[in-house]
Amino acid sequence: MAATAWSVLPPIITIVLALWTKEVYMSLIIGIFSGALLFTGGNILESILTMFTVMSDKVGSNVNILVFLVILGILVAAISRSGATRAYGEWASKTIKGQRSALLLTALLGIVIFIDDYFNCLTVGTVMRPVTDKLKVARTKLAYIIDATAAPICIIAPVSSWAAAVGSSLPEDSTIDGFSLFLQTIPFNLYAWLTILFMLFIIWTARDFAAMGESIRANSKKFVIPKEYADAEQKSADMELGHGKIIDLILPLLVLIAACVYGMLYTGGIHEGKTIAEAFANCDSAKSLVLGSFIAFVFTGVLYLPRRIITFNAFCDSFGWGFKAMTPAIFILCLAWTLSGICSKDYLNLGGFVGAIVSAHASIIMFLPPIFFLVAAGLAFATGTSWGTFGILIPIAIAVLGMNDPSMLVVCVAAVLSGAVCGDHASPISDTTILASAGAQCHHIDHVSTQLPYVGVVATCSFFGYIVDGLTENGWLGLLTGIICLAIAMVIIRAKVPALEEEKG
Repeated sequence: MAATAWSVLPPIITIVLALWTKEVYMSLIIGIFSGALLFTGGNILESILTMFTVMSDKVGSNVNILVFLVILGILVAAISRSGATRAYGEWASKTIKGQRSALLLTALLGIVIFIDDYFNCLTVGTVMRPVTDKLKVARTKLAYIIDATAAPICIIAPVSSWAAAVGSSLPEDSTIDGFSLFLQTIPFNLYAWLTILFMLFIIWTARDFAAMGESIRANSKKFVIPKEYADAEQKSADMELGHGKIIDLILPLLVLIAACVYGMLYTGGIHEGKTIAEAFANCDSAKSLVLGSFIAFVFTGVLYLPRRIITFNAFCDSFGWGFKAMTPAIFILCLAWTLSGICSKDYLNLGGFVGAIVSAHASIIMFLPPIFFLVAAGLAFATGTSWGTFGILIPIAIAVLGMNDPSMLVVCVAAVLSGAVCGDHASPISDTTILASAGAQCHHIDHVSTQLPYVGVVATCSFFGYIVDGLTENGWLGLLTGIICLAIAMVIIRAKVPALEEEKG
């Protein structure tokens, strides 16, 4: 069943079940087990063993990400227990008067935190959720803003974990400089740029439509916090809080950002004579996040305990609360990674199947950019991983085009990156989508279903842009086409869709 059409079945089963039943855990488990059955030829006992073998391998290789999530959860719990989040919320509710202002600030914060998408999702959600809750902003809307400023920002930021991932996706025998190639793709990453523009349009005009519009209308009648988060938040609210100030929120976050940046430089070899660009290109982002989060955690303890912001026992209680808060995201991530592992080259080899199809139809150069965009979007949607999509398709693009046509190579690699982010943005099994839900603390499938129509609009405009790219072999004309298509879509939406939220503020 490896590298055949059957390899597409497990992610399809997972996605269809998740959207139909709205039970993402069971959908993932069924999808994983179906993939294991295909791999073992229907042997049930071997399928069970295969499923847990893949899970142990994937969790083991991603343990640093899980540790980072737990430490970040503990850090957030400690900040909340200190009273600093409450102080920030009181200040923000007096200063920020409207939903538009709150969402614009959310977007700005998301753009500023461009280092890593995991870090982006959880930090932005932690800081802005108390403010948007006070202003009765639907958590599905908050999740969309978080998600739209996570991967789309990271993929166009020269200094980010994603830039390193792209550079490492080039074949080992390639003579092309990965970081230089990444820099050249930035202007032509249509989905990322158009997503940011469309998100700002939605915030400014409040023309929410489709499932998002329905969610916001329901929210305007009764503001509801999902039950899985409401119970934990109520228990947290009932606890005695410390006398922390806004500075007790800002300083730990600044140290967290600075420590994560330093962690990337350190693991990239900055102390071994590497330049800053080389250090970022060669960093281990997962280890960097663990290093940065632990430094921030220690700093927070040193900041709080001597000043008696909270008691020692309350600070230690944050360990349990932080872990509990991250449990849903961790569980979904572990299952999503396992599904990705079942589809990897060592098992069903979904990438090999897709790669063979692309290579077989690569003779018509002018259609390569839109083809790469669609294939990357489909592969990322089915597997839930952008980075895995880079690793599969970028070597194919280089093999097909080489250095015979450098401008077309840049456009095609940009189409791969753009499509990968698009598929990642839409997929219910994507780790970034999962963490955006966790950051906003909204039901995961609600976030996916409300975001999908927005992804569809931007993806369509990007596709037309890449068609023009292929026909003209000019990335700038494709960018202009994408912007024009998006402008037309925004004019239509503005005319057809009434504003659902206040436009002042």
